Amino acid sequence: MHLTHAPLRVATGAYILNSGVGKLRVDEGTAQYLHSAAASTYPAAFKDMEPTKFTKLLAYSEIAVGAALLVPKVPATVAGAALTGFGASLMGMYFRTPSMTLDDGVRPSQEGIALAKDVWLVGAGLTLLTQGIAGATKSGVKSSKKAIRKATPFTG
Repeated sequence: MHLTHAPLRVATGAYILNSGVGKLRVDEGTAQYLHSAAASTYPAAFKDMEPTKFTKLLAYSEIAVGAALLVPKVPATVAGAALTGFGASLMGMYFRTPSMTLDDGVRPSQEGIALAKDVWLVGAGLTLLTQGIAGATKSGVKSSKKAIRKATPFTG
């Protein structure tokens, strides 16, 4: 993990991990609410799933994303991709649920503020992803230059 990624990864990772752990112990009413929200947005994937199974899947997914962010050995590209996907699914719920936005379809209604603010997850994920790719590209260029220097005899 690059030192400059640590604050972003710790803050988002701890938050998401805690959210996932909390969902492992939700009551039936909360499970039904969470399932209903997801099933109305992504019916093909979740409509026929039992609410408690959906909530467990959501909890374990959040735990996995949070852990990926917190474990230093997980590359920024992997952690960033996981975080971007997670945040994008929340943004999908936001944009696909008419009551979440005002008439323009973008700005949040009072009901949508809770999800709209999660756009930071997408931004953080894309930051890690692009920095990870850029870092890998830069590292690859340096390695290639070193290999070329070693393979090319000095002809003075």
